[in-house]
Amino acid sequence: MSGERFSEVAALISRASALVITAGAGMGVDSGLPDFRGDQGFWNAYPMYERLNLSFVAAANPEHFDQDPHFGWGFYGHRTNLYRRTVPHKGFHLLQEWIKQFKLDHFVVTSNVDGQFQKAGFSEQSILEVHGSIHHLQCTVPCSHDIWPNDEVYDIDEASMRALNVPHCPRCRRVARPNILMFGDYSWLHQRSARQEDNFDRFLNTHRRNNLVVIEMGAGSAVPTIRNLSERLGRNEHVRVVRINPREPQINTPHFSFSGGAVETLQQIDQALQQLN
Repeated sequence: MSGERFSEVAALISRASALVITAGAGMGVDSGLPDFRGDQGFWNAYPMYERLNLSFVAAANPEHFDQDPHFGWGFYGHRTNLYRRTVPHKGFHLLQEWIKQFKLDHFVVTSNVDGQFQKAGFSEQSILEVHGSIHHLQCTVPCSHDIWPNDEVYDIDEASMRALNVPHCPRCRRVARPNILMFGDYSWLHQRSARQEDNFDRFLNTHRRNNLVVIEMGAGSAVPTIRNLSERLGRNEHVRVVRINPREPQINTPHFSFSGGAVETLQQIDQALQQLN
């Protein structure tokens, strides 16, 4: 990685009016969260599903909540517990330091459902979770448009990946599910994410003629939602994208690509920023 490239990015951030932080699954790797890249990656994190010959797509299927909710909540209850224990890595805090140092308006867009940006201290009003959040629940039916906080406690039998308890809808008492867009999902309630999208649209309208820097981290091409968003924003002449990805960093000029993890790359950008002072 060229030091000159880090200096160029540092200069862009110091002159920017606003920062858009876009993040995919790779953002959580430095916090110790598993990488589900391919079936083997999923099975390395969850060997019990390899024994059952279930892929990530199969384990994350919403049909489980109708057919066998204790099994469905085995996976999502385990994930809820894991995300509650996870401590956001240093990269989150470096971003916050830049926002404060350069007085940057900012917005986060993530495909992750783990709530790590909120946990790191980013404002709920400045986050768009395009696939929903595991920290919110909805009715499986659904019997209404209600979405409520996931305050349940989950006890998981990891040998069978079954939850000993499952949450229920307070209205109809049917099984509740995470407010997450799953694979082949026709019941996801999108209203919470739609309100977040409205906030993001207002943010973009405010800065449509301003210098904007997009910092994208850990967003792969297998589910390209975040990569596509970054590239779409980058078509604006006032926007520069900084793509950070250890496996797929490629992006066309005048944008920037760095092959590395989030923390190591943000730390090198931070060093360049400190040298500007």
